[in-house]
Amino acid sequence: MMVAEQSETTLRQWVRAELEEAATGVGLGVNIAIATLILISAGLFVADTYALSPSVRSVLTLLDRLILGAFVLEYAVRLWAAERPLRYVISPYALVDLVAILPLLVGVFDLRSLRLIRGLRILKLARFLAEDGWLGREGLIIARIVFTLFSIVFIYSGAIYQVEHPIAPQVFGTFLDAMYFAVVTMTTVGYGDVTPVSEAGRTLTVMMILTGIALIPGQLGSLIQNINRIHAVTTIRCEHCGLASHEADALYCRRCGTQLPQDEVT
Repeated sequence: MMVAEQSETTLRQWVRAELEEAATGVGLGVNIAIATLILISAGLFVADTYALSPSVRSVLTLLDRLILGAFVLEYAVRLWAAERPLRYVISPYALVDLVAILPLLVGVFDLRSLRLIRGLRILKLARFLAEDGWLGREGLIIARIVFTLFSIVFIYSGAIYQVEHPIAPQVFGTFLDAMYFAVVTMTTVGYGDVTPVSEAGRTLTVMMILTGIALIPGQLGSLIQNINRIHAVTTIRCEHCGLASHEADALYCRRCGTQLPQDEVT
C-alpha cells in the first residue's frame, strides 16, 4: 500500500512538473499542443461568425467539441496533479480553465449561445507567459504586452459582436467588422462609420474608450522601450544555470548570481 501511494505521489509530481515547467521534451510537446489547440479554438470562434456551408460548419463544430474535450481532460489532469487541489481550483489560471470548459459543464452544445465564453479561451495562453524559460526575460515582457493588447481587442470584439449582431447584422456582420469597430474605438480614432444601436453595445463602447485611454498608450510605450532594450542584450550564457540573455555590462547572472564568463563580457 505504501509503495503504491509513493508511486502515485511521484507520478503526480512528474505530471505537475511537465505541465507547469515543461521539464522535458514530453512536457514541452504537451504544452505546445495545448497552446496550439487554444489558437485553433480562437480561429474557430472567429470562423463561426461567417456564413459557412452546413457541411463545413458541422466539421468545425465537431472540431470545437473535440478541443473542448481536450480542455476538460487538461483541467482534470491538472486538478489531479495539483499539490493542493482546493487551492488550485480557486487560482486565476484554474478559473480561466474552468470558464473555457463551461459550455460542456452546463450541458450546452449549441455553443453559439455561449460564443463569448468561447472567445475567453484565448486567456488560457496567459499560463505560458508566466515563466521566462520560454522566451527569455525581454522576449517574455514583449510577448506579455502583445498578448495583453491582442486579448483585450479580441474579447471586446467578441463581446460587441455578440450583443450587436442579432440587432444590426448588416453593420456587425462578422468578427472582422466587430474587430474593426473595437480597434477604431479603443484607439479613439472614432470614424463614426460604425455605431452600436443597443444599450449594451453603447455601454461596451464606453468601456472600450476608457480601456483604450487608460491602457493602450502605456502598453505601446512599454513595448517600444523593451524592443529597444533587446538591442542591448547579449547572448552571454551562464555556465551554472544556462540563462543566455544578459545586459551588455552584466558581470553576474541575474537568475542565479554566478559570475559570467569574463572573456565573453569583454
